[in-house]
Amino acid sequence: MTKKALVVLSGGQDSTTCAAVACQEFDEVHAITFNYQQRHLIELESAIAIAKALGLASHEIIDLGPVLKGTSPLVSDNSLGEYNSPEELPTGVEPTFIPGRNILFLTIASNRAACLNTKDIFIGVCQADFAGYWDCRQSFIDAMSVALSEGIYGNRDAFTTHTPLMDLTKAESVKLALDVLKERFESVMELTHTCYAGVKGGCGKCHACILRDRGFKEAGAEDPIWKFRKVVV
Repeated sequence: MTKKALVVLSGGQDSTTCAAVACQEFDEVHAITFNYQQRHLIELESAIAIAKALGLASHEIIDLGPVLKGTSPLVSDNSLGEYNSPEELPTGVEPTFIPGRNILFLTIASNRAACLNTKDIFIGVCQADFAGYWDCRQSFIDAMSVALSEGIYGNRDAFTTHTPLMDLTKAESVKLALDVLKERFESVMELTHTCYAGVKGGCGKCHACILRDRGFKEAGAEDPIWKFRKVVV
């Protein structure tokens, strides 16, 4: 029997690592990507390229339109925060947090998983580098898995939501990617996009860039997207 899984693929470093892990563990891996008119819409191009590079069985881009609202600069005209180091990152809820985003993503993912006849869903959330993203914690994932399982199958344990990065630091996630991608690490990671400002190669100043840069440096690995960057990190 073919083992199938569905990955929520944003086009970023973390979801790409999750997709690579899924490809190791499952025979057939499908992916969905969401267009919610995010500021960093360029990540959709990365998701398309990554799905092809990993040889995924299918890849669907779901156009949600401007359904997600909030003060987050990712879905509003508010300015995006810039920082010079990890120590400058704000505590508490990060300004880029979008209320309900992962609730919506997982809800739609469960629908697509049911249609694909799989109960295994991968998502690249991580609570180790917590910055007030309440929907990136294990407690949230557990609660959503139960709710979706009950709502679709009437069985609280129907879905398994895989979060291989949940307790990893960014450096540890880089090392995991190195392990699962092996000789393809550079060619695949070069395709990823993390920057919230939507700058190819990263702006080097936003929350996402700061954490990614720190992770690669602490892992002792060169980030292949740096060759596209026009600012000095």
